[in-house]
Amino acid sequence: MALQAPDLGPEQYLYLTTRGRKSGRPREIEIWFTEHEGCFYVIAEYDTSHWIQNVRTHSEVRVRVGGQNFEARARVLSEKNDGDVLRTVQELSRKKYGWGEGTVVELCPVPGTTGKSEI
Repeated sequence: MALQAPDLGPEQYLYLTTRGRKSGRPREIEIWFTEHEGCFYVIAEYDTSHWIQNVRTHSEVRVRVGGQNFEARARVLSEKNDGDVLRTVQELSRKKYGWGEGTVVELCPVPGTTGKSEI
């Protein structure tokens, strides 16, 4: 059974911990997010952001949001393979924050990992 996205109400940020692609050390960022069909989505203004490069190297990440802490699988979306989801997430972000351009990353919770920390 998949972890359901919690009702986050006014939550504006999530905390994403990636593993450094060179150092292997945990790297945490605070970032705007949206939710869609049980996954969380974040958008990088620049495709060259260090955290994006980390996600491309290590897809196992940690997410902290709305009092929950869980492991997730991160995936950079592409227009070619994920066009509909990509456009939906960009529109959700525009509605929530007034901005939705950039590289979209999907963060799908790993079932049974709430409260655990492996990153």
